[in-house]
Amino acid sequence: MVQYRRNFQKGGTYFFTVTLRDRKSDFLIKYYAEFSAAIKQVKQNKPFNVLAYVVLPEHCHFIWRLSESDKDYSGRWREIKKAFTKKLVDCGVCLKKNHNNEYALWQRRFWEHTIVDEDGFENHVNYIHYNPVKHEVVGAVNEWPYSSFHHYVAKSVIAKDWAGFKENELMRYGE
Repeated sequence: MVQYRRNFQKGGTYFFTVTLRDRKSDFLIKYYAEFSAAIKQVKQNKPFNVLAYVVLPEHCHFIWRLSESDKDYSGRWREIKKAFTKKLVDCGVCLKKNHNNEYALWQRRFWEHTIVDEDGFENHVNYIHYNPVKHEVVGAVNEWPYSSFHHYVAKSVIAKDWAGFKENELMRYGE
């Protein structure tokens, strides 16, 4: 079995990709309110800052910053996955179970990358915000509602027409 090595850095800033097992599912946007509630629930017990995000039908990307004394992002994702799964079951959503009688909603692992400088942060934020266009779910970044892009626009950090109106425009993106 492959041994995954995670970089656990206290107070770190991390980029994540978290995916549902069924890549054809739309549960993350169909039940966006429940997913958001699961994240808020975990944040109450184990605080962290969400610096950027995008939620697509079957996967999501986030950038988190943990407190200076904390490095447990894995525990937070485990709790978010459990809380969201429970919320779906409570809503009456029929979820498949695996051979261990566990709900088979999520891929077991997630992808994580430590962001170490401002250029890396900017590139990953751009990647996150452009992701719905990349996956062809919208034609322009500002058309996708499940993204921190709108928060960045409201704070005048990014223009509302950023990346989505000039076809084949070359831009710098993260991963």
